[in-house]
Amino acid sequence: MWQATLRQATPLALAALGGVISERSGVVNIAMEGMMLVGAFFAVFYSVIFANAAIGVVMGMVAGGIMALFLAYGAIHLRADQIVMGVAVNLAALGLTGYLLFNKYGTNGTPQSCFAPPACQKGSVYTIPDYSVPLLHRLPAVGQILFQQSPIVYVMLGLVVLVHIFIFRTTLGLRIRAVGENPRAADTAGINVQAVRYLTVTLSGVLSGLAGAYLSLTVGSFSEGMTSGRGFIALAAMIFGKWTPFGAFGACMLFGFGQALYVDLQNTSGPLQSYSTLVATLPYLLTIVALAGFIGRAIPPAADGQPYDPAAAG
Repeated sequence: MWQATLRQATPLALAALGGVISERSGVVNIAMEGMMLVGAFFAVFYSVIFANAAIGVVMGMVAGGIMALFLAYGAIHLRADQIVMGVAVNLAALGLTGYLLFNKYGTNGTPQSCFAPPACQKGSVYTIPDYSVPLLHRLPAVGQILFQQSPIVYVMLGLVVLVHIFIFRTTLGLRIRAVGENPRAADTAGINVQAVRYLTVTLSGVLSGLAGAYLSLTVGSFSEGMTSGRGFIALAAMIFGKWTPFGAFGACMLFGFGQALYVDLQNTSGPLQSYSTLVATLPYLLTIVALAGFIGRAIPPAADGQPYDPAAAG
């Protein structure tokens, strides 16, 4: 159960970390859903072309970053409403991936997946196999939970620590937080507000693309709308975690537990199986609770969601 919880929490945590970086600079990113979606599709697409899952992961991250640039251009350069821009990016991603899926693979969907690369047939979707840390995966209780996972799970755990250090212990992180709290004062101090925000939104897209790549290359396929609202759950986790990496990760583990419990109940027999559908709604109910009840108590960066015009400041 706990191994599955960590697996389910991984894409949520990656996207939530991206959301933390973006919103710390004052840009609301509700487009993580769309960025995850394009990351998931292009990870599969390039995994097939190059017969290499690692290249698929990288291209998924690139696709997420490119999608983020559309949000950045509209929200930062054009100073459009950030929520509206995020919705537009999500809708564009849904339409784009749906069209490309049908255009490239037809009604049959993506090619068959391959979990053993040496024996893969040409044109298969190369997946990301689990990696067992030598000796450590045999430890009782925690061995399989922590040391027999996808490499991206280990990357996610490392990123939780690195993003915390980046935001709260580096000069660039200080500038990001300054821009998110008071962009005018930051501009006066010589910080390029627009450049900082472009950087953070792009990083958010890259991490969301990685989350999407994990989703698709773990199962070895892509289906239309396969993110199933995970981008919005990651947004709720970020808010629930008070815009901090460790807080967001903890919230993602909570949401991941709900998803893992649903899968576990589906695979059981008996009266408990009838409750699996109800349990499936748990992550979404927690999202509603987090956004509706907790959001009023959590204090976001002071300039979160506010466009900044350098000309007006001058």
